[in-house]
Amino acid sequence: MRLFFHGLIPSIAILIASAACAQPAPEAASPPGQTEGEMAGEAIAQAPRVVPHSMEDVKMSFAPVVERAAPAVVNVYTKRVVQQRSPFAGDPFFERFFGGGGPREQNSLGSGVIVSPDGVVVTNNHVIEGMTEIKVVLNDRREFEAELVLADSQTDLAVLRIKPEEPLPYLTFANSDSIHVGDVVLAIGNPFGVGQTVTSGIISALARTAVSISDYQFFIQTDAAINPGNSGGALIDIDGRVVGINSAIYSRSGGSNGIGFAIPSRLVQQVIKSAISGTALVRPWLGASSSTVSADMARALKLDRPAGAIVDDIWDRGPADTAGLEPGDVIIEVDGQPVYDAQTLQYRIGVNNDGDSANVVFVRGGKTRNATVRLSLPPETPARDTRELEGNHPLNGVTVDNLSPRFSEELGLDPLSKGVVVSEVASRSFAARRGLRPGHKIVSVNGRSVNTAAELEREISKPAQSWELEVDTGGRIVPWRVGR
Repeated sequence: MRLFFHGLIPSIAILIASAACAQPAPEAASPPGQTEGEMAGEAIAQAPRVVPHSMEDVKMSFAPVVERAAPAVVNVYTKRVVQQRSPFAGDPFFERFFGGGGPREQNSLGSGVIVSPDGVVVTNNHVIEGMTEIKVVLNDRREFEAELVLADSQTDLAVLRIKPEEPLPYLTFANSDSIHVGDVVLAIGNPFGVGQTVTSGIISALARTAVSISDYQFFIQTDAAINPGNSGGALIDIDGRVVGINSAIYSRSGGSNGIGFAIPSRLVQQVIKSAISGTALVRPWLGASSSTVSADMARALKLDRPAGAIVDDIWDRGPADTAGLEPGDVIIEVDGQPVYDAQTLQYRIGVNNDGDSANVVFVRGGKTRNATVRLSLPPETPARDTRELEGNHPLNGVTVDNLSPRFSEELGLDPLSKGVVVSEVASRSFAARRGLRPGHKIVSVNGRSVNTAAELEREISKPAQSWELEVDTGGRIVPWRVGR
């Protein structure tokens, strides 16, 4: 199986899905940045789930929901100009007949959802990433130039803003923690650029974490057909509320095989709230690193099943430490929601706000315990101290920083990572040719451990006939031996 994203670019198989819902009645409207606590406080009566009992029940139509939803579904068109190099460039004879290359326009098509009457639109980050022009086209064919307000590659979400002359229809959100496997959902979008299309299906699975679409691996799976052009749209329930933003599908061919993935609405709301408020998108942390409980671990710890996240290490005086958690504790629940693995734990903590208190259920010594963890933002200690290394040595052209919990969060690394991380490598440099990449860590130089960027700069700048370096490429230490 191959994993496809949902932006449509000529000659590239990429996938998308979009959905929308009409502007609700004023009393039912909820602001785009609404928190889960506020949502829980709403008096929204939910009808009991029932199974169809007759053909008349089966023949019931989703048309009223679609009619209300369609005006809030938009198409997102993007483009950029790239310099195309001709294979004949540099040869005067062939350039005379075939040209030496030149600018070429690259286009992308995705979907988006209006989430505020004043023109806030949410889509996928991969739809707009690297693009210089973004246009939003409404269902009634009105076109608007869009401003990029926030792009978050970690969640694959982007927030745009258009400037309408009148209030627009928009979508509200359902609580993605309240949906169930088997619930009916609809996806509305523009697959393959053929025009607005509606597909229906059910929630196939929840808490999919082994998808590797984004750093926050926690997705809703659906069998509603999602195809190229649907990207960035919404998965909606039968009440017309967004339960998730469609992000990718599993497919052998690039077409829908009924396995699509959507980003849960709780995470979407967090990104939108940050975009509207103009604050930096920094998620709270637990102050601990963790790993998924395997079957062998479960047997050794005498757990009834291999589920949960085992605490590997704890940041001194961080939230987990202050709450009394210890290495070896197995976290099985956060705020009443199950924790299946380390990715689930990261998601459950990350969708909260700075200062929130999370109720954590964990197992220690075979006994189930509770702890109240007051969450905070990861600290930026030590400071990054960005340094561009220059000189006659193997790391010439490399930019490095000190790692901190906050910087590790941005890079998608272990939150307790320490040391010196590579943030940029000049193209065509010796280090680039040797395979050094952003995210790698420099561990030592000529037998001396380096813990800060300043130490690394000092050690690598010392005159030497040869160098011996140790590079951490992601859990694997690779030795470098370089001589003049």
